[in-house]
Amino acid sequence: MRASLLPVVMLFVYLILSGCTPGDHINIYSSRHYDTDLDLYNKFTEETGIRVNLIEGGSDELIERIKNEGVNSPADVIITVDAGRLWRAKEADVLQPIQSDILSERIPPELQDPEGYWFGLSQRTRGIIYNKDRVDPSDLQGYWELGDEKWNGRICVRSSNNIYNQSLVASLIESYGEEETEEWATKLVGNFARSPQGGDTDQIRAVAAGQCDIALANHYYLARLINSNSQSDRDVAANVSIYFPPAEYGGTHVNVSGAGIALNSPNRDFAIQFLEYLTEAESQDFFTSGNYEFPVVGNAPIPEVLDLFGEYESDAINVSAYGNNNPLAIRLMDRVGWR
Repeated sequence: MRASLLPVVMLFVYLILSGCTPGDHINIYSSRHYDTDLDLYNKFTEETGIRVNLIEGGSDELIERIKNEGVNSPADVIITVDAGRLWRAKEADVLQPIQSDILSERIPPELQDPEGYWFGLSQRTRGIIYNKDRVDPSDLQGYWELGDEKWNGRICVRSSNNIYNQSLVASLIESYGEEETEEWATKLVGNFARSPQGGDTDQIRAVAAGQCDIALANHYYLARLINSNSQSDRDVAANVSIYFPPAEYGGTHVNVSGAGIALNSPNRDFAIQFLEYLTEAESQDFFTSGNYEFPVVGNAPIPEVLDLFGEYESDAINVSAYGNNNPLAIRLMDRVGWR
């Protein structure tokens, strides 16, 4: 048996053993790993009778898997994080465009692919974390201002191979153009307190410890520390705060967790029904609470911890630009020495 067919055969065997027959299930390939997502899938099954079979993995791993499975792929829905990764799935030709009045009406246009290949389901902001004892928040403005010499030796950030930073730079290219963004990035790199290292939580810890005064991090990493069972994590969170750039300084960079329908989905109608279900207010509560993300639907509740952060003003850039500009962003970051 060809190795590329093994995953398909194994999944179909699983479906048979679990009692699923064609037409009463969907197969979700997801790079999200939260218990609340599982609770939501179970609730969807209870309300619709449609079973959910979950395959988890990294975003790139799942995209490659679907490509290898080809026309026989059982994948119905692909769920991943960051618009840049959703763009990769589209470019890899593993998604199909769909039309849904429900999705188009409920999800803001800037949080979905203009051609209907994928839809944002939750929002994640890239905020500016600052040390409350060392930084006056009135001194903070937007991302552009982080290139100012007053921040020399005071900024922590993770490496340029991180998709979150790539998407931020891609959004700035969309707003200001490649040349101006490269000038900004050159100044930003000159303000680094240390070589880029670690993840977003590491940047927050470094700010709390005084290794730098400000850092870039997605908001939910701070929310996790605030709600951690570890006292040391909560102590870190108590030493920092988060700043969302207002509209007058360009607005706050917003990204998404999102999903699309697989190119060869064998249960396409059920898959679309599932995506529409995820945009109901109650479903959004489940979907966002697992990772303390903001909902995409206006009437949906937000996780309680996010009330501490206050409201933010989005930069209103269509998140599809993060993927379109991703190759430019990567080359730009390499040129300026953002390692």
